[in-house]
Amino acid sequence: RALTGRVLEVLQRWAADERCAGSRLVVLTRHAVLAVPDDRAPDPAAAAVWGLVRAAQSEEPGRFLLADTDGDDVPWAAVGAAIGAGEPQIAVRAGAVFAARLVRAAQTAGLPVPAHAAAWHLDIPEPGTLENLRLSPADPEPPLGPGQVRVAVRAAGMNFRDVLYALGMYPGEVRLGGEAAGVVLETGPEVAGLVPGDRVTGVFTGAFGPVAVTDHRLLAPVPPDMTFAEAAAVPIAYATAYYALVDLGGLRAGEAVLVHAAAGGVGTAAVQLARHLGAEVFATASPGKWDAVRAMGVAGDRLASSRDLGFEEGFAAATSGRGVDLVLDALAGEFVDASLRLLPRGGRFLEMGKNDVRDAGEVAAAHPGVRYQAFDLWEAGPERIGEILAELLALLRTGALRLPPVRAFDVRQAPDAFRHVGQARHIGKVVLTVPRPLDPAGTVLVTGGTGGLGALVARHLVTAHG
Repeated sequence: RALTGRVLEVLQRWAADERCAGSRLVVLTRHAVLAVPDDRAPDPAAAAVWGLVRAAQSEEPGRFLLADTDGDDVPWAAVGAAIGAGEPQIAVRAGAVFAARLVRAAQTAGLPVPAHAAAWHLDIPEPGTLENLRLSPADPEPPLGPGQVRVAVRAAGMNFRDVLYALGMYPGEVRLGGEAAGVVLETGPEVAGLVPGDRVTGVFTGAFGPVAVTDHRLLAPVPPDMTFAEAAAVPIAYATAYYALVDLGGLRAGEAVLVHAAAGGVGTAAVQLARHLGAEVFATASPGKWDAVRAMGVAGDRLASSRDLGFEEGFAAATSGRGVDLVLDALAGEFVDASLRLLPRGGRFLEMGKNDVRDAGEVAAAHPGVRYQAFDLWEAGPERIGEILAELLALLRTGALRLPPVRAFDVRQAPDAFRHVGQARHIGKVVLTVPRPLDPAGTVLVTGGTGGLGALVARHLVTAHG
């Protein structure tokens, strides 16, 4: 409000000053708009200035120029060129100048949903390229067994394992979609505490589709103020971080922990959980994601790039050579070696990645006092996973932990989502939302239903959706 108020005052004075009648006023902002793919998130105050000046441009054509930059240097040459060309708005990114243009939207129909299929799921018959992802008809659903629950999936969380398998880089066979949130459709024998209609989240296999089945012990109720997309982002990432730091690592208050890839799903959860436990957090992330990690309370000298090995020297200096007590790792190669050297007093090294699993005995021989353990969440078992999930949701309800940033893709845009995660362009979690069919036995409220558009919608609901 303060910034737009000041800008409005300047615009009004400029427009009223006869001496400025033949000139254009340049309003220079930084990171106010999205100009290129993967541009950083706009600054809300600067974005509001753009909205204000655009309105002023419609009232005073040709009087104002909006110029947005990505750095501290003022792009005077670009501004001069824009004035000469009569452009009303420009953005400068890495020295290149972009202007607003209206073009035909790309037609991205996405993956086709199988026609006339009662159920379907996302799969990849031939892993190796994301172009092989498809929505395939699912087999008829068998009756539920003891302890099983059938859930109508509303959103399903994505994990690197899904991407690695799709690219042919993960051992064994994987059913895509390991976590989801939705509504209980049916419960099997020996299931207590859940009834049809309950909103739940938890761990599944094959959750990228409209319906999935899981063990009731792997489910927990979704808090009333949490969306399905948010709830789907919690189970694997947060439970993995909890299982690693609490069950396996025994992290205690006052200890130091290094969390690699701290802007990802597990990393976001691990940083928050470690701070909640009273530990000192060191973290790595891509420089473009540092703001997100700082926002979780990680100090500047405790944050380093995950793209180079500089974190070893920086964190060793920050701790006067003591290093850390626990490393939560998802990297590979020389990054693993550098991280192991940050345990000079011994400690715990927990490996959740699959690309560079070491032999625990060899690690112990090379790094005395270091306990190396590669792990997977499934090792905890259904009972423990359910307990962890319930504890995490309680921490989220009280505000002790926060949800990660969530970006949702429609499941029909799965190749785009897989590519986004595979290129590590996301912060927090990516989820796939599932189209929700209209229930012919349900009801629809059409506000303004007697108007022209409302009447057409009402008729379409009847004739096309029963």
